[in-house]
Amino acid sequence: MSLTFPFSAIVGQDEMKLAILIAAVDPSVGGVLVFGDRGTGKSTAVRALAAMLPKMRAVIGCRYQCDPASPGAGCEFCAGLKGLAGKSHLIPVPVVDLPLGATEDRVVGALDLERALSQGVKAFEPGLLARANRGFLYIDEVNLLEDHLVDLLIDVAASGENVVEREGLSVRHPARFVLVGSGNPEEGELRPQLLDRFGLSVEVKTPTDLPSRVEVVRRRDQFERDPEAFTEQWKKQDERVRRSITKGKAQLSKVAVPDAALERAAQLCMALGTDGLRGELTLIRAARSLAALEGADAVGDAHLRRVAPSALRHRLRRNPLDDAGSTVRVDRAVAELFGG
Repeated sequence: MSLTFPFSAIVGQDEMKLAILIAAVDPSVGGVLVFGDRGTGKSTAVRALAAMLPKMRAVIGCRYQCDPASPGAGCEFCAGLKGLAGKSHLIPVPVVDLPLGATEDRVVGALDLERALSQGVKAFEPGLLARANRGFLYIDEVNLLEDHLVDLLIDVAASGENVVEREGLSVRHPARFVLVGSGNPEEGELRPQLLDRFGLSVEVKTPTDLPSRVEVVRRRDQFERDPEAFTEQWKKQDERVRRSITKGKAQLSKVAVPDAALERAAQLCMALGTDGLRGELTLIRAARSLAALEGADAVGDAHLRRVAPSALRHRLRRNPLDDAGSTVRVDRAVAELFGG
C-alpha cells in the first residue's frame, strides 16, 4: 500500500488546512473549495486527510456505510435489518476521487450487467456517490467538470440522496458527503450554482519567502526517498491532529452560539452585501466547528474573524466601483466591524 504525504508535514497553507479540519469536525459546513497555483499542496492536503481521519462506525454489509445509530433514508438493506441494526464495525472514512472523465453511470450507479446477464436479475451497482456517503468526495480541477455532472452534484448535495431512474431501475439511496474541490483559476471559473454549494473557499499561493520554499522541497524530497521513515517521523503530529478532530466532534454539540455572535455574523454579511442567508449560516457553523476544535465553550469574535474570509469570499457580488479582490473586501469589513 502506497503511503500518503503526512498532513502535519505540509508547510504553511494554514488557511487550507484549517478549512479541511473544520469540515472534518462538522460536515454540515458544506465542503471546501481550494483554488490556487499549481504545485501548492492542494491535492496533497486532501489525500493526507484520508489517512488521518478517525474511523467511523458503519452497519455491517451495508453498501452505503450507514450509521447504525441513524441509518440513511432510502437504504433498503438497513431498513430490512430491524433489530439487527446494532451489528456494526469500524471502517475508514471514505475519501473518494471523482475523475473529470467519469461517466454519469460511474458517478450515480447503474444496472449490474454481470448479474443481469448471468442471473437475469435487475440489480443496482452503486457508483461513486454511494461510496462517498458519510465521507468526502474529492474533485481535482473541479472548474473543468462537465456541466451535466455539475447539475447532478448540485442536486445530490442539496438533498443528501441519490435518485436513479434508468434501465428499469428505481433506486434511492443516501449520499451525504463533504464536497472538496481544487483547481487553478487560470483554467476557468466555477459555475456560480456549484460555487455556492461549497461552504468554505480557500486561496492558496506559492510561498514567497526563501525558508518556506526550501523546507517544502526538503520535506518532499525526504518523503520520496524514504516514505516509511518520513511518515513515521510525523506520526505523532498526525495523531495529535486526529485526536483534536475526535475531541472536536464530541465538543461540537456543547458549543454555545450567543446572540452577540449571531448579530456579528449578520452585520458582517450585510456590510458585504452577500446574497441570501447561506453566508451567515456557514459563518456560524464554521466558527462553531473552530471553537470545538479549540475546546472552547462558546463562539466568540476571534472564531468569527478567523473563518470569515473562507466562509464569505466566494459569496460576494462584483462591485464595479471597487476593484479590490474579494479577500481584501472581507478583511476590510472584518476590520471595520471587529476593530483592528
